[in-house]
Amino acid sequence: MVLGLADTFISDGAPLTVLERTLSVGAALALFARLRMPVVTLLATIPGLYMGTSWLAGLTALYTVSRFRPNRLLLTSCALLVIFAYYLPYPLEMAAVRDRNAHPVWVESSLGAAIAAVALGRAVALRGELAVRLRELTEGRSREDRLLAEQVLATERTQLAREMHDVVAHQVSLISLQAGALRMSTVDPVARETADTIRTLSVRTLDELRHMVGVLRAGGAGSVERRPQPRLSDLPRLIAESALEVDADICDQACASCPEGVERAAYRIVQEALTNVRKHAPGAKVRVCLRCEGNELQVEIRNAAPLPGAAPLDLPSGGHGLIGLSERVHLLGGFFSAGPDDAGGFVVGATLPIASG
Repeated sequence: MVLGLADTFISDGAPLTVLERTLSVGAALALFARLRMPVVTLLATIPGLYMGTSWLAGLTALYTVSRFRPNRLLLTSCALLVIFAYYLPYPLEMAAVRDRNAHPVWVESSLGAAIAAVALGRAVALRGELAVRLRELTEGRSREDRLLAEQVLATERTQLAREMHDVVAHQVSLISLQAGALRMSTVDPVARETADTIRTLSVRTLDELRHMVGVLRAGGAGSVERRPQPRLSDLPRLIAESALEVDADICDQACASCPEGVERAAYRIVQEALTNVRKHAPGAKVRVCLRCEGNELQVEIRNAAPLPGAAPLDLPSGGHGLIGLSERVHLLGGFFSAGPDDAGGFVVGATLPIASG
């Protein structure tokens, strides 16, 4: 088989001598090692290339060097070696050299064969490099898409946690408050037992909600939420349903000129503040004030100290309400504060920029 392969590298139909056949077979055998030792393989094919019996083996070896050894100096040296071995006649005689110099076709064929082998090797190598880079870019894009999906999921988890706390906690605390009021006002034992059951279930629901909100909030940072979407025009109904003694001072201009995101944030601030008053300061008077000053919406909810002897509602609290409000306000570029005042009450305040809402 090797002899047959070697015969394919014969340049003409003249019978081969023992030396020529040996060099041809050696060049064919050397090609099997071209991937591991491309330069050595090329050197092994040069004698057969010079004698004209294995020119294809020499060009194949040069192609391999070009593909796997991109060093310019090495590649240039190997190409020149192949050009001279291809161009010089065998045996080396001055008459034969002058004859080849007189025919430019030898120069063109020598240069063309070597350049074609080098160009093909570099083209295949560059194609492989581009395929590797394309695969890396594809994998990087897949990782980015996965991270983006995880980030979106984390954002949605935090949004859901915030909405659950703001909406569900508010409504459940109202249910518990009404159940407590019913228990104190009725003399019917069945009604009192029912009120106790409702109050117990409310407390248990809030406790479970607190744990769920804690789990959801661990998923990531928040963003501007979508649902539900209350507006400042809903504040009168919220205050009426709070069962608290509230003095509301809401500027009509505040309800008319604020962007939707700012309105939702202001509504949530009032909602959370009223919920905290019911839980921690039962019977206290509350003042809700919303004013537009320049390009800012000023929100303040101030409650007095709880009535003497009034027991606070035994409702669980996870401490996420004020944290969520602070995050809302900061996302809108505003300022949030919450803390006790000198009279024993509590003040929640926020400044929301209207222009950037």
